[in-house]
Amino acid sequence: MHELNELLKKVHTYLPDEQVEQIRNAYDFGAEAHKGQQRVSGEPYIYHPLEVANILADMHMDNQTLIAALLHDVIEDTDTAKKEISKRFGKSVAELVDGVSKLTQVTFDSVEEAQAHNFRKMLMAMSSDIRVILVKLADRLHNMRTLCVLRPDKRRRIARETLEIYVPIAQRLGLNTIRLELEELGFTSLYPMRHRILLEQVNKARGHRKEIIDKIRNALRRRLRQEKIPAQIYGREKHLYGIYKKMRDNRLSFNEVYDVYAFRIIVDSVNTCYQVVGTVHNLYRPVPGKFKDYIAIPKANGYQSLHTVLFGPFGVPIEIQIRTHEMNDVAEDGIAAHWLYKSGSGGDRSGAHKRSREWLQSIIEMQQTAGNPEEFLENVKVDLFPDAVYAFTPKGRIIELPRGATAVDFAYAIHTNLGNSCTGVRINRRLAPLSTQISSGQTVEIIKSPGAQPNPAWLNFVVTARARSNIRHYLKNMQENEAVALGKRLLNRQLELLNTQYGKLEPVQIKNVLAEYKMEKEEQLMRDIGLGNRMAPLIARKLTLKKENTAEPEQGQKDSLTPLQIKGTEGMVVNFPKCCYPIPGDPIIGFASAGRGIVIHNQSCKNIAEFRNHPEKWINVEWEEHINRIFPTFIRMIATNQRGVLATVASAISDQEANIINVDIKDKDDRYTKLEFVIEVRNRKHLADVMRRVRGIKNVSNISRR
Repeated sequence: MHELNELLKKVHTYLPDEQVEQIRNAYDFGAEAHKGQQRVSGEPYIYHPLEVANILADMHMDNQTLIAALLHDVIEDTDTAKKEISKRFGKSVAELVDGVSKLTQVTFDSVEEAQAHNFRKMLMAMSSDIRVILVKLADRLHNMRTLCVLRPDKRRRIARETLEIYVPIAQRLGLNTIRLELEELGFTSLYPMRHRILLEQVNKARGHRKEIIDKIRNALRRRLRQEKIPAQIYGREKHLYGIYKKMRDNRLSFNEVYDVYAFRIIVDSVNTCYQVVGTVHNLYRPVPGKFKDYIAIPKANGYQSLHTVLFGPFGVPIEIQIRTHEMNDVAEDGIAAHWLYKSGSGGDRSGAHKRSREWLQSIIEMQQTAGNPEEFLENVKVDLFPDAVYAFTPKGRIIELPRGATAVDFAYAIHTNLGNSCTGVRINRRLAPLSTQISSGQTVEIIKSPGAQPNPAWLNFVVTARARSNIRHYLKNMQENEAVALGKRLLNRQLELLNTQYGKLEPVQIKNVLAEYKMEKEEQLMRDIGLGNRMAPLIARKLTLKKENTAEPEQGQKDSLTPLQIKGTEGMVVNFPKCCYPIPGDPIIGFASAGRGIVIHNQSCKNIAEFRNHPEKWINVEWEEHINRIFPTFIRMIATNQRGVLATVASAISDQEANIINVDIKDKDDRYTKLEFVIEVRNRKHLADVMRRVRGIKNVSNISRR
């Protein structure tokens, strides 16, 4: 009852009486639902939801959020249905409770899979009502406060999950107070020995620091009084987990991290913030390049403040944050400050709510393009650790990106379609590669082309989850479209042998085959054929089963089947392996490979021996007459071991308009060197010209394709 009275006392200060009564009724309902249940610690279960509600009441959350906090486990852990909560407390509360509840009715193969599914469910609920995550974070905070009753392995798993997922979410939403406590509790449980040693070091160093902190604070206070600037000045103690992360990430000693003195100055207006910067810079010399203006350009979570670093007395560095009272509330409570200010005349002055909505919108897009919950979770984890840089569009719009982001990331941050069609970039009006990393303050102009499409190689350098998921999604769809087109070609070739065409088949014939394979659409069947998962001859026979002409084609008919024309532009469903590097003009053979489509081999390739026992997978193929693209191929040569021979050979290859992709040098003995090149050529004739030119070099004694 003490905890309940504490809760009611808090909410009476900012909520009307009828809403307070609703919260009391929710407590009674939750206590009855959890009656007889106990936590691992032995206390009645209702104690946990009550503490969660108390945490949210400290943040001045609305009555619906507090009711949802009191009931957040009733769907998951009792027989209470969502419908009943909706009837008693309204639809919004029921949706909040359901959003926080885990997927208990589904069986998962592993803890990781369950975590990914539950996380995706929570974020999707959060996208429609952001209060879901506030309840979840308060729930996680109280669980972390009582983690000591669990066995060590479970304690470590929950602590790791908290540090990897919930701490970054709290940071992204600007919930600084919750973030810091989650960090400290997670650090204590995950690395108890490191935590204890660091705590001892901090306590040992604290006595000496107090004198210096008081001296600096008094100096700041005196100077601000001289300038007649009313301000509150606080010395900020560095948190243990922050000290640990700086030591680990930057490989610093404890003294190097702890010898920085931090202060926060809170004033009445934005203009005064800038006035204070000038005042403190006159008092102590500023460190060049360490001034950051997060008021003009706020962080993604709505955080606003001026940061500067000064050379203090005794040569110690001083970190100072300068902000208004409202900015300080947003810095501590982030998205929760929206509820603190929304009833005021200025509405949501913090900006945290709007920025959080924008982030959630990107989460929704990411979920739509992710292949599965595990991939979605990995993408979100990447997105939750931004060390931000700020770049500008040509029109002056600010785009925030994580450190290391490239021009492609910038394009996708503006719009998915721009990312999909970008072909180049100008950074500060100069052309640059798309892989160029963006720096703060640069103006970035994306060059696009209507026919362009994402390059799979982009996945090697993009860093934002949005870019990565959109590229994968586009390539996946592209492969599916190409597979459907190839599947239709392969099936029609087989149907020609049976004296028919796909367009002449009866709808019932197609429907029966789709039903047999449990497919809904014809495109699914074509895709499976194109990807090599199903054999075109078998499907063709099944489709013509009820026709008179159902006899098995004779061998002569199979041999006379028109070969499939290979253009080299079929995309990802026609593959050219590195074992034989086939090029136009080579005699080739195709094999259906599950998931890869058709793999084209040179008929002399040693690796085709493994397909001898699977003639049903063979596909009669030939090169199209006119092919306008280049293909990689392999050449090997023996050359005299002399200085400059590699340059001479490379120059000869270049003279024949062939591009060198890779070169490998292997010493054969003291006199000769083996050179192996992968080069790009148009066809067999082009390759012959290259080999003839290289063979004419005095120092080359032998050249061959393999």
